Amino acid sequence: MLRPFGLGLLVLMLTLSADQLSKYWILYGLDLPARGSVQVLPFLNFTMVWNRAVTFGMFGWLGDAGRLVFSVVALAVACLLVVWMYRTPSKLTAMCVGAVAGGAIGNVIDRARYGAVVDFLHAHAFGWSWYVFNIADSAIVCAVCVLLLQNCLSGGRQAAPD
Repeated sequence: MLRPFGLGLLVLMLTLSADQLSKYWILYGLDLPARGSVQVLPFLNFTMVWNRAVTFGMFGWLGDAGRLVFSVVALAVACLLVVWMYRTPSKLTAMCVGAVAGGAIGNVIDRARYGAVVDFLHAHAFGWSWYVFNIADSAIVCAVCVLLLQNCLSGGRQAAPD
């Protein structure tokens, strides 16, 4: 049976792999940059967006300098997350932290390779439209939500080993 750190590393690698493989397929298999947008389901499109900023386009005014700033910050955070993952006795915490670190590293790889993050998932329904995101973003958001829920349910105490 894997210990918390091993599970965290496994989730990190699975998240990173799923993110990078999906982006490779979007760019080179589906050729989404040439197609722009493809309806997948009535509420989901693959829509090509090159995100040169961070969440919701924040700090886009930094231009090319932002690419370096965002990458350095994300890598520093990923390193701190790996330390947290190593120290936690909780398997759930380690897995969530691994997902966040894997997602952050996936987006850093995009910035290094393409100069921007590859976003392509576009959820919409009944006139409502969410921002365009990717697997890394999904992993980060879902993992943070689970960490917050875990913290609320534990009353803010250190999570017990599971």
